[in-house]
Amino acid sequence: MPASFRLIDAPTGWAALSWRDRYRLLAMAALLPAVDLALRCLGVRGTQRLLALDNPNAMAPVARPLSDAVLADAQQLARLANVAGRRGLYANTCLRQALAIQWWLRRQGVFAELRIGAHADKGVLQAHAWVELDGHPLAQASDLPPVLY
Repeated sequence: MPASFRLIDAPTGWAALSWRDRYRLLAMAALLPAVDLALRCLGVRGTQRLLALDNPNAMAPVARPLSDAVLADAQQLARLANVAGRRGLYANTCLRQALAIQWWLRRQGVFAELRIGAHADKGVLQAHAWVELDGHPLAQASDLPPVLY
């Protein structure tokens, strides 16, 4: 396995992941380049249309209510997407990761919302994208920028 796929450290690395999380990590590593290509060719709105993220009715046939278990599972998926984005074949931005997470969760019947925020830091505009479930940001620090979208 290439060094770029190494997870943080041995105790929390590949061997510590369940088979399900290993699958999800590899799937995210494969999905992120596709999302990147779509963003480069179609832009944000076009990518959302392609992934059917602009239509809340395009979710899985049965919507899952938000429970603690669903939220914990979504948090873990977001952490795995972050690892795949940082340590995959090439680095992916938060927007690519957020779109992939949102697509994955929507396919499972979980209504995930894309959030984009920005703020000025020492005269430089800093933007960030993340996914929220019922107001809960997934795998994010508490100091998120004000939501613009």
